[in-house]
Order: sequence, then C-alpha cells, then structure tokens
Amino acid sequence: MSTPTTPTTANRGARALEIYDTTLRDGSQGEGVNLSLADKLSLTEALDWLGVAYIEGGWPGSNPKDEAYFTEVKKLKLANARVAAFGSTRRAKTTPADDDNLRKLVAAGADVITIFGKTWDLHVRDALRITLEENLALITDSVAFLCQATGKPVFYDAEHFFDGYKANPAYALDTLCAAHQAGASRLILCDTNGGSLPDQVTAAMQALRARLPDAHIGIHVHNDGGLAVANTLCAVAAGAMQVQGTINGVGERCGNVDLTSVIANAEIKLGLTCLPAGHLQRLTEISRLVWERINLHAPVNQPFVGRAAFAHKGGVHVSAVQRNALTYEHVMPEQVGNTRRILISELAGRSNVQAKFGLRYPGISDPQLIAKILNEVQDRENQGFSYEAADASFDLLVRRHVGAFDPVFVLHHYRIHGLGTPGDAKDLVEATVKLSVKGQLRLCVAEGHGPVDALNQALIAALLPSYPTLTVLHLVDYKVRVVNSADGTAAKVRVLIEHEYQGRILGTVGVSENIIEASWNALVEAIEFALSDREPSAAAGRLGSAKQ
Repeated sequence: MSTPTTPTTANRGARALEIYDTTLRDGSQGEGVNLSLADKLSLTEALDWLGVAYIEGGWPGSNPKDEAYFTEVKKLKLANARVAAFGSTRRAKTTPADDDNLRKLVAAGADVITIFGKTWDLHVRDALRITLEENLALITDSVAFLCQATGKPVFYDAEHFFDGYKANPAYALDTLCAAHQAGASRLILCDTNGGSLPDQVTAAMQALRARLPDAHIGIHVHNDGGLAVANTLCAVAAGAMQVQGTINGVGERCGNVDLTSVIANAEIKLGLTCLPAGHLQRLTEISRLVWERINLHAPVNQPFVGRAAFAHKGGVHVSAVQRNALTYEHVMPEQVGNTRRILISELAGRSNVQAKFGLRYPGISDPQLIAKILNEVQDRENQGFSYEAADASFDLLVRRHVGAFDPVFVLHHYRIHGLGTPGDAKDLVEATVKLSVKGQLRLCVAEGHGPVDALNQALIAALLPSYPTLTVLHLVDYKVRVVNSADGTAAKVRVLIEHEYQGRILGTVGVSENIIEASWNALVEAIEFALSDREPSAAAGRLGSAKQ
C-alpha cells in the first residue's frame, strides 16, 4: 500500500500557536463531568505530557477544591505547561484591593491569571446593571491591579465578544482597548453562546487587529452552532496566536471547541506548531485518557482520535485504501496516534477480508479460503451476528477455517439455579458449570449478580487452575440488542461483550433466542481468544506469521 505524503507538514514551525487548555475548569462545567482534586492533578500531568502551553486549573474564588488545586499543583514538576488561575473582573462598587475574587487570584500564585469581563452592552445593562463607562472601569482596574500585584502575565477573556461586536461594535472594541491599555498580555475573543458564523468571526478579528495592531489575540469559542472548530480556524487564519479549548470538546451545553481537532488541523493542514516535536502522535491517547477520567463514553466518530475515525467498512472503500490510503483518508492515522481499522460485516467484500488478513495474517492469501470466510460472515450476519465490534470472534472464525482452533475446554453442561427475587438487589443467582480441561473434569459453582455474572464467575473458577492468567481478564462492557423484534419475546438477541486482557480490548458476539445462551457464547469466545496463544500446537502453525 502506498503511503500518502502531507506537504503542509514540511512547513511545521513556520508559526507557533499557543494551546491553552481549560478542560479542568470550563470542561468541568459539562453535564456529567465531575472532577475530583486527584482527577485534576492527574490530568494536569497528562496535559503537560501532551505539551500544551497553558493549563487553566480552576477558579480559586469559587470553591475549596479549586483553591486546594493551586496549592497542590505547585508540587508537580511540569515540563511544558504553565498553570493559569481563572476569575472575573472586580465587582461593581468595590475597589480591586477589597475584592475577594481578585485577592484569591493573587493568593493562588499561579503562573498566569485569566480574568473575564463583559463585552456585550446587553450584559452590562441587564446583568451587571451598571453603565457602560463603569464596566470599562471594572476592566481597567482589575487588569492593572493584577499586573501590579503579581508581576505575572494577565490574560483577558472578552466574554460574549462576537455577540457584543454585532450589537455595538464600537463599545465591544472599547472594552478590549481598556484591557490592553491596562496591561493584559493576551486579549481572548470569546464566542460564549457558541452561535457565531465563520465570516462573523473573521470580520470581528480583522476589526480588532485594525484597532489594536500590536495586541496578542486569542480565541475561545463554544460549539452550540456546531462550528467551533471552523470558527477557531478562521480566527487563527485572521491572526489569533492562542486557542483556548478543551480536550474532546467537553464543556457546558454543547461544549467548547475540541482541541484535538484544532491541534491536528493546525499542525497537519496549516503547518503550525502547537505541541513539542513528536507530540502530535499523543493526541489519541490523551483523548481516550480524558474520556476515561471523566467517565463518559467517547463518540466513535470523533474526528482524528475516534475509534471509527479511520475505520473502513464498504468493500469499495477498503479496496481503494489498500491501494492508496489517500483515497478515503485525509491524513494518516499514525500522525495523530490512531490506527486504521477494517470492519467485517455483510457489506464487506473480499477486499475487506483480504485487508484484515494483511493486518493480522499476512501468511494467508488463498482466494478460495477468503471466499469461504466471507460467505460465512455474510451468512452469520444474516442470522443477527455483527463483527464490527467483535474482532476476537472474527479471529476465532478464521482460526476454525484454517484448522488453527484448539478449544480450551469441553463443556458438559451449565445450569442456572434460581433467578432471585424481583427487586431484591441482595438476592444472588447461582450458576453451575461442568467441563473438562486438560483431561481433568471440573465442576464449579459460583454466585453472581444475575445469571450472566454467575456463569462468568463459575467458568473462570473452573479454568483458573489451568490458566491463571485469566485473573486479569475483566469484563468492561456488555450490550444486548433484539435482532428481529417482530418475533416478540421469542426474538433473537445479539450480545456484544468487551473484555480487557493484558492491555487489549477483546470484542466478542453471541446470538440466540435465549439471552443466557447468547451471553455464554460471547463469554466463551472471549476466553478462547485470550488463551489462543497459550501453548504451541501444530494447528496454530497454519497461521504462520499471523499469530497474535
């Protein structure tokens, strides 16, 4: 397969773009996101490992956790990032020295202070209920006080700038002039409601640069219109030298701009430098780490870093990608630390199966064998199976065709004893499994929270004496879907199970009219695949260099 080149990458370093991460503060305002102090410190180290320039740790005047963060973060040895404390301008009718918010920003001792102020005259009149001139004084006094009190950089976030510019351009620009003249080293234009269009962002950026040609400008947008990445890149093209956003775009309402997409586009497509050399390949890992830490499911189709970002299913697509990846990939997955995936389904052609072999079993090229495997995949998917998320089951299907499958055990029977009392969470289900393994007969009984858990516990208990590595096989996901709902309670169900085993994710599938049988088959295939390389065998040699 030919390897595409990316000409713009050769220009990397022509211009630096500061990446300001606010996952710990703005991102934590997203629905379902709740970061502990330990989470925030761990993510700080991870973001520093990625190589961002600034990490906004929180608002020290808003809650005890954020105040504790700025104490504890000083104990970390960060190699790349500077930590920013976030807050607001002083309250009306107070002096900066008397404002508790500003005092706590100073006391936090962060490397950088970022404060926001009102730009939209609507907010000044209706939210703050002060005059436009009084608001300019709030901005000027607050920025000047923080610059003098800390001697450190002060960034000014112009909240609702683009809405403010649309309503009253002159006043919106006046607020930024006030911050600039007071000593703000960065002026950040915020699309706080997330509803601006790219041409509006460009026009407002150009107006500000004409008014303040020596100012260092940043961009901070939300995604309520689905245009956060586009708006950010337009601002960058118009001269923004800093981008504020969050990893994976987490944040309030529809979220902030997704820094993984911004960084990938800026470095690969625009030739800008966002991260230290070689760190772009860390994007996928940092994305998945953040999803895991905030305990939310990652969208599979997330650009650049999603599991499906480089997944190919249609036979025509796969055939073309095998010849030249540029046909259906705009960048190489390795550039952002991701991997190409070939999906097997009823839509697959021989090219899909051949591509799968090319990745896993380079020693197999028999066209008749490939045709047989493809026919079975299509037949089984017609019965309700799905192999897109069940690579381990597909692997076992191949092994059976080439005579490289040696069953781990021989099942005699399994039984479920009692399904418990409805509504009683403490009433455990009991399962019995009788099987032969390595010539020994084993009968094991186990309890579990439901029949599938009980069966899994009994099966593992029966196999552990012979295969102790199963102690690190952990079920991480379990999904059930009705295949043919027209049949009512007699319908087939498809069970998809994911296990984690020695750092790998194993996906298996089972289909039956009986949900317990479907679950059992998927559980067994996970174990069979996990132990597929347990010991040498003559049949396994048929896979040649394709052994996992």
